[in-house]
Amino acid sequence: MLKRIWGYIKQLFRGFAESAMDPEVEIEQAISEARAADQRLRNQAAKVIAHRTQLEAKIERAAAELGEAREMAKQALLKAEEAKNNGDTAAFDKWTTAAQSLALKIQAAESNVNGLKEQYEIALQQAEDAKAAVQQNAMRLQELAAKRMQLLGKLEQARMQEAINSAMETMTASLEREAPSLEKVEEKIEARLAGAKAHSELREVTPEGAEQELKEAVSLAQADAKLEELRQELGLN
Repeated sequence: MLKRIWGYIKQLFRGFAESAMDPEVEIEQAISEARAADQRLRNQAAKVIAHRTQLEAKIERAAAELGEAREMAKQALLKAEEAKNNGDTAAFDKWTTAAQSLALKIQAAESNVNGLKEQYEIALQQAEDAKAAVQQNAMRLQELAAKRMQLLGKLEQARMQEAINSAMETMTASLEREAPSLEKVEEKIEARLAGAKAHSELREVTPEGAEQELKEAVSLAQADAKLEELRQELGLN
């Protein structure tokens, strides 16, 4: 039971960690891991190809040793035949033994060459497979690089859109918080108008107000008299 709970807890924290990780970091990490895997594959392929090259060198040396043994065996047989014709029994035995020894060496050299050739055929196929794997993985790495550019572009677009959304939300909140509404403006205007009317009413009931009213009446009477005078001059009566 405790093991199961611990598994749930680890999975929960793993989910939190994945959600908190920066997408750009994840992209770069994936590319870095792919490049490291590609380098490891190239190193292994290089070893396979190097093994093929080493086998080529070994086959050349073994073939050279085989050719040398064959030539020496021929020379030993010729000398044995010459000793036989001369009746030299000791020399005949010596060169015959040498030829037999060289024949054993030839057999061993031929077996070695044949074994190396078999290994070389396998190494050839392995080298071709290794090169094909490197080529395929290089193409895959290029695809990942192109995908990286695409994802980084989308990520930049997402960040720009998020910034715009944040700016719009800030502007909306600021307008709602600071900008006065038309209702509030109307209330302020009505309050000022009501205050002005109130002051006007109060002024009318004061001596100063009555005095001002008389002054306005006198001014109007004088204006009417002036107009009457102008009419008479014009003969408009």
